[in-house]
Amino acid sequence: MQFYNEFKDTRRTQNRLPHRQQEGISLFVTYRLNDSIPAELMEKWREEKNRWLTEHPQPWDEETDSAYHRRFTYELDRIMDGGHGSCVLKTAEIRAILEESFRNFDGIRYDMHSWVIMPNHVHLLFSLKEGVKMEKILATWKNYTSTRINESLGQEGTLWQKDYFDRMIRDWDNFARVARYIRRNPVEAKLREGEFSYYEDEIVKRVLG
Repeated sequence: MQFYNEFKDTRRTQNRLPHRQQEGISLFVTYRLNDSIPAELMEKWREEKNRWLTEHPQPWDEETDSAYHRRFTYELDRIMDGGHGSCVLKTAEIRAILEESFRNFDGIRYDMHSWVIMPNHVHLLFSLKEGVKMEKILATWKNYTSTRINESLGQEGTLWQKDYFDRMIRDWDNFARVARYIRRNPVEAKLREGEFSYYEDEIVKRVLG
């Protein structure tokens, strides 16, 4: 298990959102359906985030990084938990397509620790293998599942939002907080049994008890 190291080289990429990555590190990643957030709520969130970023230029210390995610990452999760959009992931057969995609390269390209498939978004906690790029893994998951899900639903068009949110895990305490957040997400969103899928490995079970 490797965590973020401020003295280690960090690779930066840019899509609609900035992404930061280190070799073989543990990550918390969220991606969502294309219709999961109404346009007006997304625009308001972006405006507030951009103002905050102007007032808090990077690089950030751990306290500022945590403040950002409390205010913006988790706020976006709260909006998604409102159940906006088609919520096609509520169906077990559709979620099974995602579950298969996560298992395909588990232990080969990454070690999957925990995930939850919500009705309109997904949270994952995993560790990359050395030499594996996060954006390649996300592209593989999205491309495979969008094709299969669209075929299953008899539809065409963009299924997933183009970008995703990621956060490098800093230490075991951070790992535990993220794992606990993933475990609690269905409860916080007031979902019923059968409306979500959840997985955690033995490491998470030991850490959370």
